[in-house]
Amino acid sequence: MTQNAKIQDLTPVTGAPDNAKYGAVEQCTGCNLCVKGCSFLKKVGNPAEVAAGEGDECNPFECTLCGLCTAVCPVGVDPSRYFLQRRVEMRRQLGADDPRHAPLIGYERKGTSRLFTFYGLPDGCDTIFFPGCALPGTRPDAVSEVFDKLKELIPNVGIVLDCCLKPSHDLGREEHFHYVFGEMKEYLRQHGICKVLVACPNCLRIFSEYGGDLAVQTVYELLGERPRHGVDGVCAEVVIHDPCVARFAPAAQEAARAVVAASGVKVAEMKRSGERTICCGRGGGANFINPGIVVEAVASRVAEAEGRAIVTYCAACAGTFAQKGRALHLLDLWMSPEQALAGKVKVSGAPFTYLNRLRLKRELRRKGGFEVTRERNLPAEGRRSLLKPVLFISLLVAAVAIVRLAGGTALLEPERLRQMVEGQGMLGPLLFVLLYGVTPVLFLPGLPMAIAAGILFGPFWGVVYAITGATIGASASFLVARYVARDWVEKKLTGATWQKLDRQVGEQGWKIVAITRLVPLFPFNLLNYAFGLTKVPFLQYVVTSFFCMLPGCIAFIVFSSSLPQLLKGKVSPALVGGILSIAALSFFAGKYRRKLATRES
Repeated sequence: MTQNAKIQDLTPVTGAPDNAKYGAVEQCTGCNLCVKGCSFLKKVGNPAEVAAGEGDECNPFECTLCGLCTAVCPVGVDPSRYFLQRRVEMRRQLGADDPRHAPLIGYERKGTSRLFTFYGLPDGCDTIFFPGCALPGTRPDAVSEVFDKLKELIPNVGIVLDCCLKPSHDLGREEHFHYVFGEMKEYLRQHGICKVLVACPNCLRIFSEYGGDLAVQTVYELLGERPRHGVDGVCAEVVIHDPCVARFAPAAQEAARAVVAASGVKVAEMKRSGERTICCGRGGGANFINPGIVVEAVASRVAEAEGRAIVTYCAACAGTFAQKGRALHLLDLWMSPEQALAGKVKVSGAPFTYLNRLRLKRELRRKGGFEVTRERNLPAEGRRSLLKPVLFISLLVAAVAIVRLAGGTALLEPERLRQMVEGQGMLGPLLFVLLYGVTPVLFLPGLPMAIAAGILFGPFWGVVYAITGATIGASASFLVARYVARDWVEKKLTGATWQKLDRQVGEQGWKIVAITRLVPLFPFNLLNYAFGLTKVPFLQYVVTSFFCMLPGCIAFIVFSSSLPQLLKGKVSPALVGGILSIAALSFFAGKYRRKLATRES
């Protein structure tokens, strides 16, 4: 089947603008009701101003696409649709994704890969359970329990472990979204599926808007009518958080409250709920561009809860609010109200979420009862994330095997390597330092050079030559940005992250250089250029960079100097010391990131 055939009933948003595609922003009266409740619109202006180019510079990827603006508009303008289209156009013009969205895109890619997908359709199946991506990873037991309950109600119900492509949809990856979602929809149609039962509000939104004649309903509308347990005497009060993607889904909102009530728990409403609910800050991937939006949203929601547990039917919202308060997923309460309210429900985090998804898939296969099964086998993009690491490991293993079989391990003796380098006199180290110095200027990875330094020069001189080269490279990038290509660098470094860096350097000077060198919060090569645009003095920058890059340099050089021995099957003290040093640096870096996030919140 051709790609066009698969998506023939899905019309991408292309061509000349019209009211439906652009949210009718030309009808905006400028009343600013939408601006009052939205930090993004407070920054860029109301929809009419943005569309006319009168407001501040607008990056549509900072909008959460939550739809609150649409809910409060008295004349029917849909600004969230307008900003979604702006995303599509912006990405089309750039011809690529923002690298800051890479984690979200990678997460989706895994969700649609052959490894994590599973379609199980029994004989006569016309209804499937579609739990989405997050629940099978964080709460696989709950997914199994729900599926078992559904089989009692609908004996021929099937199950599909796949991704609804909401990330690609919101990130403006229009062609990819329509192709991959269209392929899934066409497969379900061909196998007689008429109805999709979802547990995730994002999936509800996507199937409702793009599922065509596939009927969609939340599982909570069935679970609320038939509670799993007849629990009595649970004296507690919780508040309900309606996810922003379910803003205009009253049936899902009512069902969620019915499930809570059936669990014997009292339900209280938040000040902002239903159509007027607020986003957790992660909508549309906006948090990858502006992390502060999550901090603001969580603080606001936790304050509204007034110490009561927040119950929601979105796994992402539950995980976000749990960082600062008591937050439960609706299925936690459905499974076991007592344990959920006592905070004893097991919720997995990465990387265990991926293991849970594989375990759930294996359990479904083992239980069987399916007439038709399949795994996704998408071309190119669906397999790319797994192919590269597998290929790299295979090549590494092959290289080690060839070296050992060919007797090349003798050439990797540390003493033999040192003799080869010493035979070049001072020319060898000098060329190495100069090559290392050019590496960051050309945006080339520095890790291979650090590994080479340890292998060629040993732990002591390797550190000397590597830190010298790294400092020269960092200094050269700094000078290029400040005096040679300032305009070009300024165009590359835009957005709140780099503005914040500039502001912090202005306030704290060399201390920010020290922090970012000790804790890799930003890409190293790009950071060198970024500092060239700030007000930090060159001498302070060089001295601070030298001393604060030194710990990481020592750790990697000590580790890499032991690699020749490792290839011979020997574990040297240098290897153990290097691994421990790298682990210690990673530990303190992670601890600092958490401390920084706490301080900001």
